[in-house]
Amino acid sequence: MNVTIAATKSNLLKVKKSFVLTREGHELLDEKRKILMAELSSLLHVVERLQTDADNALHAAYAVVDRALVTMGKKRLEEISFAVNITSDLTVSQRRVMGVHIPLIGLKITDHAPYYSPLGVSISVDEAILKFKDILKIMAQLAEKKMALLRIAKEAQKTIRKVNALEKVYLPYYRDAVKYISDRIDEESRESFSMLKLIKARLKG
Repeated sequence: MNVTIAATKSNLLKVKKSFVLTREGHELLDEKRKILMAELSSLLHVVERLQTDADNALHAAYAVVDRALVTMGKKRLEEISFAVNITSDLTVSQRRVMGVHIPLIGLKITDHAPYYSPLGVSISVDEAILKFKDILKIMAQLAEKKMALLRIAKEAQKTIRKVNALEKVYLPYYRDAVKYISDRIDEESRESFSMLKLIKARLKG
């Protein structure tokens, strides 16, 4: 690597200091990268599991709805659905992971039952309501984890770029600069020593 800096002792001290600070910065960033990648891997497994849970829950819920349709008919089921009174309240807060703001989604479901007389209503209706309430909870968790996954992935990419820049550009530059300046100072010292010996020899002669 081409080093263009004056070979002086003061510059050597400055470059050595910069080299040490850069190396420490690299170690910290590399540790951050490892933590983020571990968090990313963990989140990926959670998201995959929640996605599977959501798919299975939806499939099961619609199967129950189909049973209710068969036993009660579409019109009666629609009438009951309009009577269902369930409210949901979302709250969003944050936590920090290695400087990354991660959303925390809270879901509160309030059930204003009973909505209808149980007479003449298939048990599949109650089962469907319970299943869709569970789906809401799963979807809230899935949304939370997916947002966390995206934000941590973005931060991990930025951190990896910084680590690579330090490894491939800055650390080699400072390493070469320290060697270059040290070698030049040693060479100049040897030349000065040789010149001094020559001068002393001539003075004696």
